[in-house]
Amino acid sequence: MSPKNRYAAIIEDVFFHYYKDGMLQFEFDRSDIAISAEKLGIELPKNLGDLIYSFRYRTPLPERIIETEHDDLNWIIRPAGKSKYRFVLVREALIAPNTGLVETKIPDATPGLVSKYSLSDEQALLAKVRYNRLIDVFTGVTCYSLQNHLRTTVPNMGQVETDEIYIGVDKKGCQYAIPVQAKGHSDIISVVQIEQDFALCQNKFSQLVCRPIGAQFTGDGIIVLYEFEQTDQGVRVASERHYRLVAPEEVSAEDLENYRNRLPH
Repeated sequence: MSPKNRYAAIIEDVFFHYYKDGMLQFEFDRSDIAISAEKLGIELPKNLGDLIYSFRYRTPLPERIIETEHDDLNWIIRPAGKSKYRFVLVREALIAPNTGLVETKIPDATPGLVSKYSLSDEQALLAKVRYNRLIDVFTGVTCYSLQNHLRTTVPNMGQVETDEIYIGVDKKGCQYAIPVQAKGHSDIISVVQIEQDFALCQNKFSQLVCRPIGAQFTGDGIIVLYEFEQTDQGVRVASERHYRLVAPEEVSAEDLENYRNRLPH
């Protein structure tokens, strides 16, 4: 059995061990993964956390679980404390690029050696965002990278991690905490990650304005940046921009004229 099928069989067994018709949420423990694996006669994954990560950000949940969704709600897996998780039905669980949005050309300032030796989509994306100051461009705030892969503990959630966190200041002196979640071509940004970033800011940077950002490569070389807000309906995309990194001479006079006349949004 492939790892993908093993993961699906285990998470499905865990889900239906607790789920009853009409439930909107329920908790389970990391130890339930081992119990289900033994029950099904499946070799236990070496990294139990990878199974959870896979269904939170990379792989759709099994069809039997999806069939229990209703009223435009989708199942997500939230952290619920140390080694604990919670299945919750929410609206619009996944964030995907708006294919009708215009793109903006940015002269590529990524050092050639960095581009050549980037080891993964995620690391390459973080490097391109950093060297081209795309967080500054996108937010209109002067930003400084504080830390990569910040991993910490948040009350009622347990361990959380953000790919990179920036600290920013605007022309009025207002200061910002800007956590960034980066995804390559095959992975997806989940509202769970953004919820964790809001909680991280509230716990560690409570005096700063929290502006979570999502960054994603597309298959055609576009870097998509999203900014998120917390609303009564949950996490929502507040703004989205599509950037294409090009050689400086590829930004034409016509492009510049279009950018001058582009409506702000």
